[in-house]
Amino acid sequence: MAMPVRMSTARRCLAGAAVLALTAVAGCGGGGGEGDGAADSSCRPAPGKVTLQYWSWVPGMDQAVRVWNAEHPDVQVKLRTTPAGNAGTYQNMSNALKAHKAPDLGQIEYDSLAGFRLKGGLKDIQRCPQVAEAQSKFVDWTWSQVDFGAHGKDGVWAIPQDTGPMALYYRKDIFDKLHLKAPTTWAEYESDARVLKKAGKYITHFSQTDPNWFTGLLWQNKATLFEREGDAWKVTVDRPESRQVADYWQKLIDDKLVATDLQGFSPALYKAWNSGEVVTWISAAWGYSTIRDNAAATKGKWAVAPMPQWKAGDQRAGNWGGSTTAVFSGSEHPAEAAEFALWLNTDPKALEILNRSGGLYPAAKAGLTLPALKKPVSFYGDQKIFDVFQQASGEVDTDFTWGPTMTDTYRFLSDGTSDVAAGKGTLGDVLKRTAADSADSLRKQSLDVTR
Repeated sequence: MAMPVRMSTARRCLAGAAVLALTAVAGCGGGGGEGDGAADSSCRPAPGKVTLQYWSWVPGMDQAVRVWNAEHPDVQVKLRTTPAGNAGTYQNMSNALKAHKAPDLGQIEYDSLAGFRLKGGLKDIQRCPQVAEAQSKFVDWTWSQVDFGAHGKDGVWAIPQDTGPMALYYRKDIFDKLHLKAPTTWAEYESDARVLKKAGKYITHFSQTDPNWFTGLLWQNKATLFEREGDAWKVTVDRPESRQVADYWQKLIDDKLVATDLQGFSPALYKAWNSGEVVTWISAAWGYSTIRDNAAATKGKWAVAPMPQWKAGDQRAGNWGGSTTAVFSGSEHPAEAAEFALWLNTDPKALEILNRSGGLYPAAKAGLTLPALKKPVSFYGDQKIFDVFQQASGEVDTDFTWGPTMTDTYRFLSDGTSDVAAGKGTLGDVLKRTAADSADSLRKQSLDVTR
């Protein structure tokens, strides 16, 4: 499950001296197991009974684990429920790896996988039973996030769990009253914003605390943040496609067409939704429950449409969020851990539980046909909103690349957008500074960086 600061990827081979350093870290990173080296050719089931430790923050995960334990008496899973990754769990995982006390498995978001791999914290499970064959069971772009776009040549470092394909949530009642239709292009979105402004409303809010939301907007426009050039990384945060997105939103900010004093997932934002002061939210599939649970007074008034496009007729979607189930490098039972990770993210019973109780939008293709995702949703005027997200899931760019120091990159973006909201500089300036600071962050990790 992935929501605010939370979310993917191309090849992340670390070459030359960086590989040697990474392998050295891997040897001591997680309790004496193999680390970030070659594929594990000894991933065989252990004799006798096995107990696995698993950390996750998904609501309802305990229910899924109970089902597994009842069906697999020889492989029992002990769940530790944790805060969301960036709320402390990732730091706790890193500390546990250093102390050789990491669990067998953990929930890790797509954008954080490369960072844990850099630390030597992940087990390559490609040669564990049924893992390589499982690729066809998942939406294509999600598998590229766990093998880093190397088509298995670089290993498999986790099993996809859920995704966050993005669409447009909008107050249909207010749009109808003003004779507006759901915008199909960003130009129409701006035009609608001006009509709404005259009616005393903001089309949306621009949050400074959700840099991964802004990253989802970049993703839609094929604006990758990082690329690989041979043995080196290239930081591409400040590129023409990114500038197009930044300049667009800067204009909305300058013309006071969006609210800049409302933060994501805040009581003030929920009040603005309930009152009709803010009337759209470009968000992920999991966002349906955020509006439902925090703007109850607006039941039946919202609808969902595809993301507006930069060019009329295009079909592109961004992604905000999504997690994996990863096996840590120190696990003494990688075969059993991989088996559980596959079951958790492909078994119909597990998928149903995690969708119903945890709000996850599954990465497994089988999950997209869950009965609950085919039904009308009463809060959204009985619209079958997940049809929109299923279409969006197939429109997410598979080549989007996360860097190995995304926590730093997100911090740079967040600090910069806070300054913009306070009237200091522009989003274009933020991209430029973030690119430079991200390159410095990579160099501090002894990684090669090219301009």
